Amino acid sequence: MHDTATFHDGERAMQARAGALERLTAIGPRVVRDHMPDQHRELFEKLPTLVVGSLDAAGQPWASLLAGPPGFVRTPDARHLRVNARPDADDPLAPALALGAPLGLLGLEPHTRRRNRMNGRVVDDGAEGFTVRVDQSFGNCPQYIQAREPEWVPHAPLPAQRHGARLIEPARALLARADTVFIASAAPRAGSGSGGEEPSQGVDVSHRGGLPGFVRVHDDEGPQGASVLTLPDYRGNFFFNTLGNLLARPQAGLLCVDPGSGDVLQLAAEASLVWDGPELAATPGAERLLRLRVVSHLWRPGALPLRWTAPQFAPQFLHPARG
Repeated sequence: MHDTATFHDGERAMQARAGALERLTAIGPRVVRDHMPDQHRELFEKLPTLVVGSLDAAGQPWASLLAGPPGFVRTPDARHLRVNARPDADDPLAPALALGAPLGLLGLEPHTRRRNRMNGRVVDDGAEGFTVRVDQSFGNCPQYIQAREPEWVPHAPLPAQRHGARLIEPARALLARADTVFIASAAPRAGSGSGGEEPSQGVDVSHRGGLPGFVRVHDDEGPQGASVLTLPDYRGNFFFNTLGNLLARPQAGLLCVDPGSGDVLQLAAEASLVWDGPELAATPGAERLLRLRVVSHLWRPGALPLRWTAPQFAPQFLHPARG
């Protein structure tokens, strides 16, 4: 590994609260690598999509989805990943791509429930795509992934719509029926570690799944009140990459894709955690709740040239007790 710690203070605080700090301190350097294993490279190279987390000029995380024919992602070696695609001009990822920019990458194959993550920095940026150098590479278990298969369709996107803190109705309706979302977050800024010298470990993007309705939306009071999303946080690998980031730097980007239309919702939010109380007690299987207060959102109708089949819900959602 590099000379940075495997986990930063926010992640370690979450691990300690869950009673997993000692175990993760021991195994972290073995499972979070500075290169991609062959099985990770194989997965990335056959995918038609890639989830990307980035930061805008103000340091706000955003989550995006790139699409291309299988093979549009290449790994020329174990330390570099090449993406032969460019985001649309209205995607927050477009202005974020620059040499040295931190990115979080997630390769997910829904029908096999395989997923791998890689965090790194842009080392080449050109007209045809960009290259990321690996900082951290690690796998994730198949929990909470809904199985579905993609199909290519003619692409005719409509103009993107930028909106404020209160969700428009199409966005609200999409979240009400969603069973999958993606969350981008960022590690603490440089100098925020316990010794005052811990550098930022960049951007991360992760998957969240649930039965339709698992994302709840309400609005703050008043006509200008922000929309607020509440998501359950189910038991996972105890790395707490996302929640550790949000504990230390409470800004998040959320991505939700409509599998039947290719519509894309991207939003920027302020994040907080709910540790106890009646709302948590009324959410089966959740160990805590993630609250996202919308700052702004982007609605991109028909943005993706893919449609997906109806889901086969993850086994964890077909049992009273969730893994």
